[in-house]
Amino acid sequence: MAGPTLDLERTPLLTDLYELTMLQTYYAHGMTEEAVFELFMRRSSHRGFFVAAGLDQGLEWLETLAFGDAELEWMRSSGLFSDAFIETMAGFRFSGRVNALPEGTVFFAEEPLLQIVAPLPEAQLIESRLMNILHYQTLIASKAARCRLVAGDTPVIDFGMRRAHGGEAGTWASRACYMAGFEATATCLGSARYGIPPTGTMAHAFVLAHDSEVEAFERFARNHPDNVVLLIDTHDVRRGAERVVEVAHRLAQDSIPVKGVRIDSGDLAANARMTREILDEGGLQDTRILVSGGLDEYRLETLLADGAPIDGVGVGSNVNTSADQPFLDSAYKLHYFRGKPRSKHSSGKTDLPGRKQIHRHYDGAGMMQGDTLGLMETADAGTGLLETVMEDGRRLPAGDGSLADARERCQTQLHALPEGVRALREPAEYPVTLSAELEQLLTQTAPER
Repeated sequence: MAGPTLDLERTPLLTDLYELTMLQTYYAHGMTEEAVFELFMRRSSHRGFFVAAGLDQGLEWLETLAFGDAELEWMRSSGLFSDAFIETMAGFRFSGRVNALPEGTVFFAEEPLLQIVAPLPEAQLIESRLMNILHYQTLIASKAARCRLVAGDTPVIDFGMRRAHGGEAGTWASRACYMAGFEATATCLGSARYGIPPTGTMAHAFVLAHDSEVEAFERFARNHPDNVVLLIDTHDVRRGAERVVEVAHRLAQDSIPVKGVRIDSGDLAANARMTREILDEGGLQDTRILVSGGLDEYRLETLLADGAPIDGVGVGSNVNTSADQPFLDSAYKLHYFRGKPRSKHSSGKTDLPGRKQIHRHYDGAGMMQGDTLGLMETADAGTGLLETVMEDGRRLPAGDGSLADARERCQTQLHALPEGVRALREPAEYPVTLSAELEQLLTQTAPER
């Protein structure tokens, strides 16, 4: 039997069961004092840095968080919760404060991406979905930023929606990739929702649906005279390029330029060189060559280092699924409650207690030198990164930054990273120093042996 209809993007039931079972116990024992939770990433051997993303969607979810009739009915029918708790949840709203890194900020392991200050039950309930939102976009933005650094001045386009893990993921990936510096997306909803420039060409099916490549190319061009980019590898790249030259001369009579060709298979570097020669000999020196097909930062590095004549790249599945590292070791932990700092001291998973701030230090040329991770109340000469973006459950102006602002911030910070930290393989460790006060607090909260 089907359950009640729920809004996937808004329902508080998109959570783990233990969030609700813990809440019932918290309320039963009056544990509603202010708590501080922090969301951070643990160390990664694959990533020298992370890019903060997803805050906008996280804050939107917090502002509208409420249990409607459908959610309350599921709680009753589950038989897992008391009537008193269900009645309490009928009036549940998030009323806390959020301190966060602005989207597009480069950050490092153990540094808080987000800090929640709220009554314990509120701060606890939001854990699973808030992590779900911020983790995914941070994962993809961090991967896409590596592609952007490797590509240099070569435009990079998001082509990955079809193999993303669901529609929400595909749409969010287009946003995260654009934030990280991609030029455009092929995902229509990503363009419509976030104002990202849309782009696209044609599929092999379009060519196969015609009796000849020439017919396919010319029909597409005359129907899209301002966006003529032709896919030339359906049968044979050389013949495809030659037919582009043939079609281009007829189109020129009607002032329709062939802006580009796309190659999606084979030895992309060799095919690009051959195609460049054919296009140039045919008078199409201004026609750009775009490549796609299984690309990520590692293949891009090889292609571009080889000097292949490539004017743009489309990346898809390997980026939208972050194939080399499909998840980050993210954590959301209680670090302050009832006037006391708290921290986990499990083997290999110790985390840092107290309410923290990140202070970043730059050299005279504006390059990042290192961060100090200290307590919120401790002064430091560096630039404080965490900003208050929500108060009393409502966004503040600092929480309404645009995607364009986040994109610009990301590019500025990527170029301020030390070269070794940007490395694709075995990146250098960026210096993050704990303040003396935080070191002392960590020692004080360690359990007795």
